[in-house]
Amino acid sequence: MDAGSGNFRMMGRVQIVSVSSLKGGVGKTSVTTGLASAALMRGMRTLVVDLDPHADSTTSLAVARGDGTEVAQLLRNARRSRVSEHVVRSGWLDLLPPEHRSEARLDVVVGSALSSTFDRPDIRPRDLRRLKALLTGLTGYDLVLLDCPPSLSGLTRIAWSAADQVVLVAEPSLFSVAGTERAMRAIRLFSQEFNPGLGRTKVVVNRVRTDSTEHEFRLFEMESLYHDALLVPVLEEDSQWQQIQGAAYPVHRWPGDQARGLAEAFDQLLVQLVPPTGD
Repeated sequence: MDAGSGNFRMMGRVQIVSVSSLKGGVGKTSVTTGLASAALMRGMRTLVVDLDPHADSTTSLAVARGDGTEVAQLLRNARRSRVSEHVVRSGWLDLLPPEHRSEARLDVVVGSALSSTFDRPDIRPRDLRRLKALLTGLTGYDLVLLDCPPSLSGLTRIAWSAADQVVLVAEPSLFSVAGTERAMRAIRLFSQEFNPGLGRTKVVVNRVRTDSTEHEFRLFEMESLYHDALLVPVLEEDSQWQQIQGAAYPVHRWPGDQARGLAEAFDQLLVQLVPPTGD
């Protein structure tokens, strides 16, 4: 199935990607939904698990609050729940051409403030395994995106336990660069103890202002620190993002050259994170 990009659906084992950040306000949910939009256009069957208690991904994916079984309840009953029975269809599918809707798949495990009960620093090892247990044996999807809260507390570590790789979202500022460096060290230590299969962490830089000398300097610093872990292209500051998310729209369906350029950037990022495996 092709939802409009000319690309093919990835087949094989489902890929689980945690979208994380140590610092709030860097656009983590924007990156999650941008990747979801790119996956939808690529024909990938995608599930977004909204672990952030603010549940912004749920809203951005055009899911009404109150629909579905929220993620905290599923985590509490992880070994007895079948996640596929509790997902909610994204309203984005209604924006596709009619001939593509029947084959497209973009579902959401909805978030809510109740998930904050798991977001504590002293989370127990058995709780770390809850999401992994919930997703074990999951079929019918090519990609799972885990939208985490902006911290390294319980929910983020629950996501890392289940993930194949982590994407850290950063912005080109002193505090974000320092926070990203700390997060990368934390992920390395975490993977050694709890998830040896966790792949190499990738970094997506968001909200870049091309006219800022400070941003230019921080980007050079990030290139020196992260080398090929730093994904390109970087995402420039875009005034349309708030409007796109407020309308609960996929960036690939938003009109205009500015949105088209942003959509193409997410296409490139997705290919680097989850390369197609064949026709």
